[in-house]
Amino acid sequence: RKRDYEGFLCSLLLPVESRTSVFALRAFNMYPFQIKDSITQKTTGLMRMQFWRDAVEDIYSDNPPHQPVATELWRAVKRHNLTKMWFMKIIDEREKNLDDRAYRNIQELETYAENTQSALLYLTLETLGVRDIHADHAASHIGKAQGIVTCLRATPYHCTRRKVFLPMDICMLHGVSQEDFIRGKQEKNVRDVIYDIASQAHIHLEHARSFSKKVPVKAYPAFFCTVALDDYLYNMRKVDFNIFHPSLQKKSTLLPLYLYIRSWKKTY
Repeated sequence: RKRDYEGFLCSLLLPVESRTSVFALRAFNMYPFQIKDSITQKTTGLMRMQFWRDAVEDIYSDNPPHQPVATELWRAVKRHNLTKMWFMKIIDEREKNLDDRAYRNIQELETYAENTQSALLYLTLETLGVRDIHADHAASHIGKAQGIVTCLRATPYHCTRRKVFLPMDICMLHGVSQEDFIRGKQEKNVRDVIYDIASQAHIHLEHARSFSKKVPVKAYPAFFCTVALDDYLYNMRKVDFNIFHPSLQKKSTLLPLYLYIRSWKKTY
């Protein structure tokens, strides 16, 4: 609820038998995700990642460590027969990301998103008892859209710490330097970089929806995170892709209502 508010809201719309497990998945996901911002030395980060790698191994050996999230994760694994590989992908990818450098290109950002956000969605689908190729396709694209939007949303925060992770190829295409972002510039070429990256997220959402008729309805609750993505991209268009606009930093008060409408309509 505190660290992943949108994920928390989306999880409330899941069937009762999946909800507790998905809370555990999202709580687990927050640990490797937060490590990068909470360390000053990479070796500390590597040690913490190793703790979670060992914890997952122990969970699958029926010997979870005495840690609340690990215990809940063990219950979820037992209940839904979750695939170990997705947990390992999340940890491995977050570990690779400990290096403080920008993504070389949009494909690198998409790979990171696939191995973290999409992997979390694959696990969520398994808690719903959905193992379907079309649902997996949708999850892949939605996860990539989510990874791109997360990168955009975090940009103002990272800039205050003199860090920019936006894909370098798109910045170079528009002749924008990292220093331009750090200084909070709002020239057209800076906004063009954001437009190009946001467009890629939008394309992934459209792809995911293009085969919604083939996706089992049972899978839809896993994909309600698209509501928050749509909301952010819509608000971004309203401020003409000014990533630093104060309105983009606020929590969406209407999000619970939008989520309820989407779940009632049974679409994603």
